Amino acid sequence: MLASMSRHTLPDQIEDFRDQRWRREGARQVESAHDAEQFVEQVGFAACLTDSRKPGPSLYVAVCGRRDAVMPRNVQKDPEASHTWLLKDDVIRRGKVYYAKMARGKAMFLAPRLIPHFHAIHGLRKSEEARRLSAPARAVLKVLRKEWEMATADLRSDAGIKDRATFTKAMDELQAAMLVVPSEVLYAPWFTYIWTLAVGRFGDALTERVKPEVARREIARAFLTNAGMTVPGELARVTGLSRPEAGLGNRALVAEGFAVSPARGVYVLASEGGGRP
Repeated sequence: MLASMSRHTLPDQIEDFRDQRWRREGARQVESAHDAEQFVEQVGFAACLTDSRKPGPSLYVAVCGRRDAVMPRNVQKDPEASHTWLLKDDVIRRGKVYYAKMARGKAMFLAPRLIPHFHAIHGLRKSEEARRLSAPARAVLKVLRKEWEMATADLRSDAGIKDRATFTKAMDELQAAMLVVPSEVLYAPWFTYIWTLAVGRFGDALTERVKPEVARREIARAFLTNAGMTVPGELARVTGLSRPEAGLGNRALVAEGFAVSPARGVYVLASEGGGRP
């Protein structure tokens, strides 16, 4: 297997495995919000609008139903990109899976079962807010804890943030800390997100305590189960984990016999002795 793998190329059998698991096949492509939710439930987590140039499962690629899907420059006129965007809106509205800009600004969907694990790594406890959140982010959070749900313009006004870029950065902070999520997308009378507290939608999952070592292992398990193999740096890029955290998660899978490591930084499902998944 490794003989056929260069730094940027996976073995054909692994690509075929990912085609099936990540719905990179026309016969299994995502068409509806229900399909999208099932896809996220299966893979555990997925990016929203990344294409074949980025690693990991992606809703856009699953909508396209092909391995080589590339996002065009003019996304507004691309039917697959537009369909993915509208599916994202429907999934947000339905509230069955988690969606937000996670660590490193990655727009991601999370299956409910993995919310506690991502929160254990990326989440922020209330006692840490004053130290780790910026003043604008704390101002936004204070308003949302009082009003619970607000549109973008009203939230920015009530938080006293005049600069749009400052507000956007504050919202990115709060989403990355798993404190705030979008709950609705409106297009009339103008485009806006409705924002709410993440704990209001996913309270049970966000209040479940998970040890960091368990979280790393289960995030790694979710990825490897559907990827078949992971190469150096891939898990970190896909999940927002640091490379040391990703390594700890993968090595925990090796320790329990779920994976084997035929080369440094390479991990393969242990089925069939670490060969073809």
